[in-house]
Amino acid sequence: MGWLDNAIAVISPKWATRRAAWRSMYDEYRNYDAGNGSRLNAGWRVSNYSAEMTDRGSRDYVRARARDLERNSDIMNSVIWARKRNVIGTGFLLQARTDNEALNTELERLWKKWCKARNCDVTGTQSLNQMLRMAVERKHVDGGILFVKRYTKDGFIPFSIQMIEVDELDTMHVMPKNSNNRVVGGIEYNGYNRPVGYWIRQYQIDGYSIADPVYVKADDVIFYYTKTRPSQIREMSDMAHTIPRIRDTNEFMTAVSVKQRIEACLSVFIKRVLPTSGPGRPSTPERRFNYDGKRLTPGMISELNQGDEIDVVNPSGQSSDAASFVKLHQKMIGAGQGMSYEATSRDLSETNYSSARQGLIEDSLTFAEDEEWIMEALDEIYETFVISCVLSGKISIPGFWENKEDYFLHEWIKKPKPWIDPLKEASATKTALNSGVKTYKQISAENGMDWRTQIDDMAEVLNYAKKKGIDLGGVFFDGKLQEEKENEDEHNTSDTESGDEGQESEETTTSATNSENVS
Repeated sequence: MGWLDNAIAVISPKWATRRAAWRSMYDEYRNYDAGNGSRLNAGWRVSNYSAEMTDRGSRDYVRARARDLERNSDIMNSVIWARKRNVIGTGFLLQARTDNEALNTELERLWKKWCKARNCDVTGTQSLNQMLRMAVERKHVDGGILFVKRYTKDGFIPFSIQMIEVDELDTMHVMPKNSNNRVVGGIEYNGYNRPVGYWIRQYQIDGYSIADPVYVKADDVIFYYTKTRPSQIREMSDMAHTIPRIRDTNEFMTAVSVKQRIEACLSVFIKRVLPTSGPGRPSTPERRFNYDGKRLTPGMISELNQGDEIDVVNPSGQSSDAASFVKLHQKMIGAGQGMSYEATSRDLSETNYSSARQGLIEDSLTFAEDEEWIMEALDEIYETFVISCVLSGKISIPGFWENKEDYFLHEWIKKPKPWIDPLKEASATKTALNSGVKTYKQISAENGMDWRTQIDDMAEVLNYAKKKGIDLGGVFFDGKLQEEKENEDEHNTSDTESGDEGQESEETTTSATNSENVS
């Protein structure tokens, strides 16, 4: 009921009841069941606000609950680990794509060196791959994380990354650095809601705040989070819509576990047929045993009092329904995160090749979105890395500042997942290559390899095998290089032509001889 209905109810409850009844009849004829306000939807009270107004009141609480499940729930961690395995895995391989091959090689060498923990991490504790895995986990649990560019002299180039949790955004700070801007949730925005700076709390090593927040320009911050609405300016945990179901499943499993532990207990009760004393009862002359504190032990031999009997309580129970209940919930949790049941539960008992392959394809489409987001962050980090290499003199590129974009060209190659059935996958790849559906360049990229490098490696192997007198038959051209194959084809062609000419000469000579004989 609205404020008007409440006011009417104070004056005339009968009138308010009649209004509610007529409104209920009106609601029943709405065009959408989802907008129906009848008895079945009476408790479904909703409202429309901007994304920030919707998220602000629940953001910190949802994050705290997600972190609690991260610490204590195996189902929660199965979802998180599936993300990390598939989105980052063993990391991304850099392929520089400038027009200068020597420069490409040098950039790739310097990048590999910079990715070590002592160079890329301002704290010197994590390699770049480890920071990326942590970023995926924090985005999934906390909703996001901040990559902050720091320019120090600790590494071999004056550039490193600092990872900052979203908790460190100073939500209490409201004064903008520029009077034309505004600060919301610790982030300063311009008139178009574009971030221009971040207000970061400062902490001691034990976590206590020590000073006023520090302002960091947006150009030096990569805010890695999922944006689902145009009015959203801050993060929300990716697990928000599945947290209640994970919690319910954990509570259910705890209850089943306690129940099964109780049912597994064997208890013995002593039933006294005759009381030890009392009016009208004969007293027992012998000494009576006291059973207080007695326990059952394997192989024990004991004596009971005269007239005492034993009742054994051996509870029996089974939790077959629990398995189907948990399985159903895991399927729904995985579906809510865009993943298959097999990816989160690691249960492949009901999977064949076709269903596993289809599930892998669908999961790959889900993980591809996360890969796109993380590679956008990597692109910006790589561009800053190249600039730092030029400024520090590690590489010399004439005309770099006039043509920066040409020297930022690169690709990220990810190591592929192992094949489910190598024979079938290899056969499908061969068919796609022979039919022109895929090129060798595409196939190499899917396998996490650069096609030029792969061809050079194969040529190197074949040349080395040739020098050692080993025939690698069946690799390419029956173990021969293209040049050898062409020379062999030319030689066979010339032999054929020579044979044809000899045969024609022989036929001419034979014809002449036959003519002479006829004459």
